[in-house]
Amino acid sequence: MSRWVLALAIMLVYLGIAFLFGVLAGRGRSAWSVSEFAVANRELGLLLMWFLMGGTVFSAFAFLGGPGWAYSRGAASFYILAYSALGMLPWYLIGPKAARLGRQRGYFTMGDFLRDRYGSTLLGVIVGLVAVLAFIQYLTLQIKGMAYVFEVLTEGHIPFWAGALLAYGIVVAYVSTSGVRGAAWSDVFQGLLMLVVAWGMGLYLVFSLHGGPGPMFQAIDAARPGFLRLGGPGSTMSPMAYSTAILVSVLGFIMWPHLFMKSFTTSEQRIKQTVLAYPLFAIFLVPVLFIGFAGVLNVPADALENPDQVLPYMLTNLLPVSGWLFGLIGAGTLAAAMSSADAITHGAAVELTRDVILPLAPALTEREQVWIMRAAVVVIGAAAYWLAIFGAAGLVQLLLGAYGSIVQFAPLIYGGLYWPRATRAGALSGLVAGVLVNSYFQLVQPVTPLDINPGILGLLANVALFVAVSWVTRPASTEVGEAFLQA
Repeated sequence: MSRWVLALAIMLVYLGIAFLFGVLAGRGRSAWSVSEFAVANRELGLLLMWFLMGGTVFSAFAFLGGPGWAYSRGAASFYILAYSALGMLPWYLIGPKAARLGRQRGYFTMGDFLRDRYGSTLLGVIVGLVAVLAFIQYLTLQIKGMAYVFEVLTEGHIPFWAGALLAYGIVVAYVSTSGVRGAAWSDVFQGLLMLVVAWGMGLYLVFSLHGGPGPMFQAIDAARPGFLRLGGPGSTMSPMAYSTAILVSVLGFIMWPHLFMKSFTTSEQRIKQTVLAYPLFAIFLVPVLFIGFAGVLNVPADALENPDQVLPYMLTNLLPVSGWLFGLIGAGTLAAAMSSADAITHGAAVELTRDVILPLAPALTEREQVWIMRAAVVVIGAAAYWLAIFGAAGLVQLLLGAYGSIVQFAPLIYGGLYWPRATRAGALSGLVAGVLVNSYFQLVQPVTPLDINPGILGLLANVALFVAVSWVTRPASTEVGEAFLQA
């Protein structure tokens, strides 16, 4: 049997198991309950929460974009470890409070929270639209990763478009069927698989090509001085760009609506436990970066169309890898991409329904809302699939670009929870200004002052307007502000 045929068979078996986990998770549950589809009736336990939240880090970005950055950017890739370890910490502060408010006031999404806090339907709609657009960008990252895996590990027999369609089609099927519970249970299986594959693959490549991590880094430093440092000759990223990339990621991490809405799926105690256990995933990212560094002196730059392809290239060209190992590595990489794609797809569908469509059609029944959520899974998935097939951005660029928009929600959330004086006008003006500034420096003028991340520049404009306008306008309800402060 050809190597690619065996690899394809193993990956198809993996997809079948992931599909069963996702679909069966919803059996015996209320099929037409918004609370069940959106937040699993607020009853997810620690194990499910850990894998559900952890799956967001171990994505196509980690298995393909992370090694791609280590291979092409050197020390700059260590920002991935920094924000993975620190990104969940803000949730320890705001998560339990959001959970209490969600239970008391019936929230399912970030838009529900902001609409109630600021007394503004328009704000909820804007947040929903910004979130969905960023979700599509983030989903594109995952779909590109799935497509790379199929195309390379089947030696081109499964083309880019077909691999993406097959893997992401499985995600769409179980998310539309079982909601967040399906994503959570599927992520348990996917998480275990991808963690085993990450360590095994990372150490295998490093020891096979260099004899260990120490000799590998010594050889890279000797051959490419400055590549393993920030700033100075040979460095690929300035200290300011590096620091602000970490900052925008840490501040923006829990501002992703599909992560923030997990505050409404469990208890305050479970949130704190999840935050404390979460940094373990950063340790699991170490061997993923080893993969990219292992290729620095072994993979010619002109051999790749994109640095994100460094892992598949090494597997197919540098080492004698059997079809069995090919298949397991492919399954692990697919698991990483799918464990993020399912939560993102679900979050996008719920946000679109609750924050954009429902305010425009408030008479929708609960059953109709669930129907729309399921349809939105397909529509949003189709948009992200199109962008993945026809877009050209690399995986890390897609991720950082999406974070620049999402971090603009931070002033609204923190102000809503801790500043009774925050107003609707301040929130709206700050959000619009932040998104516009970030978009300008991402799309129009890519060179930023002092090499600061565009998302941070947008956030500075956001905070300035949010505070200034809130001081000169009146809150919609001082009682609501006080209630949020005391929750």
